[in-house]
Amino acid sequence: MQDVQTTSSPTLPLRLDRTSDVPLATQLAAGVRRLVGTGALRRGTRLPASRALALELQVSRAVVTQAYDQLVAEGWLEARHGSGTFVSGSATVPAPAAPPRPVATPDPAPPLVRLDTGTPWIDPRHRAGWRRAWRDVAAAVPPAGYDDPCGSPALRAALAERLGRLRGVDCDPDEVVVTQGTTDGLRALLEVLPGGPVAVEDPGYRAAVATVRASGRAVVDVPARGTPVVPPDVVATYVTPAHQHPLGHVLPAADRVALLAEATGRGVVVVEDDYDSEFRYDVAPVPALASLDRTRVAYLGTASKSVSPSLRLGWLVPPPHLLDAVRAARAVRHEGVSWPVQRAFLSMLRDGYVDRVVRSARRVYAERAPRVADVLAPHAAPAGPSAGMYSTWLLPAARALAAHDAARAAGFDVPLLADYTRGSTLTGLVVGFGGVSDVELDTALAALARGLEDRPDRRRSR
Repeated sequence: MQDVQTTSSPTLPLRLDRTSDVPLATQLAAGVRRLVGTGALRRGTRLPASRALALELQVSRAVVTQAYDQLVAEGWLEARHGSGTFVSGSATVPAPAAPPRPVATPDPAPPLVRLDTGTPWIDPRHRAGWRRAWRDVAAAVPPAGYDDPCGSPALRAALAERLGRLRGVDCDPDEVVVTQGTTDGLRALLEVLPGGPVAVEDPGYRAAVATVRASGRAVVDVPARGTPVVPPDVVATYVTPAHQHPLGHVLPAADRVALLAEATGRGVVVVEDDYDSEFRYDVAPVPALASLDRTRVAYLGTASKSVSPSLRLGWLVPPPHLLDAVRAARAVRHEGVSWPVQRAFLSMLRDGYVDRVVRSARRVYAERAPRVADVLAPHAAPAGPSAGMYSTWLLPAARALAAHDAARAAGFDVPLLADYTRGSTLTGLVVGFGGVSDVELDTALAALARGLEDRPDRRRSR
């Protein structure tokens, strides 16, 4: 390779690369443009004569003449007969301001460890089952075209069997719709309901509220505690009867019957979000509300709390009179769940992986819930019985905020109950203990205890 030829003068500091495929005249014209554009060559500046510049750059005079002619034609230069070549008065551009010097910024703080209500505990000892499921996907042959928009027939059959066995929901595989999680199932249902608002528990699941509003429907708040009511003029009411989110109580049998009777009388669909019913460790799981009346209840389930939120897989069992409309709406948009995800989850069900992770997580939650209670019970009242991967504690707003702030200072984000309310005045803390290690949980609980013990009245008396 030849060396790069570099020649500069007080007026034209230029660099020509003889090893480049770009013609020398083109390189020279580009260099002059750059000097004019940056303001290094000002308006009216006389350029070296073509013969002199050719000698300095060690190129033929024709190279310089060709470059000058091109720049004159473009308006960057102008030739004055008998005087030479000058920078055109209309071609100069003010030199750009020097770029600001970079300002050193401190390293970002590490993300907070979130003690949320939705991240499950997955025992590391079960990772082999997870890997086995995805190897099964790799060995399987995918559908040649678009898959069934309601889900793989084999997966729907497995889900129908599981729902009947564990939740008492009697349904055929053709009545199961595989979804991309709870909110996707709720969207599919809202799409086929007649116009009108939807009742949602308050406090309640924030994503459900956002989904209803995104559908263009109004949300009607109904108290999450006490006998459930069906407001007038709503087309559906969204409930979490097996483990109210986020207060944690179970809807009693008498209230279930009353809710279904009122919904039937008003022609309202009851949307049951059965998000974590398999994680009861005080008593056996309560049968699903849909087990009492399949004609009135739309059942929503999810793999997020048992396997992984990032799997983005759930299921909907709509009332029979809405099934065809749901199927048609999904079919016209080819709206299905990724086939590899469905195939992997089917493998996890067949292999027993899902049952194993649920059993091990249930044991961990049963051990962690009392540890949370030991720290918080002296300061707050439980909002519901121990179940699932979180517990909710009622206490005054100021004290809840003090504990929340103390946890954040220690690197943990513990949600406030107020984050889940709209009109409700309930306040407190929602402490998740699924998606953290034992050490992280104990450290967060110690921080909460410090925040709760540092009461304003005690500070004044010091």
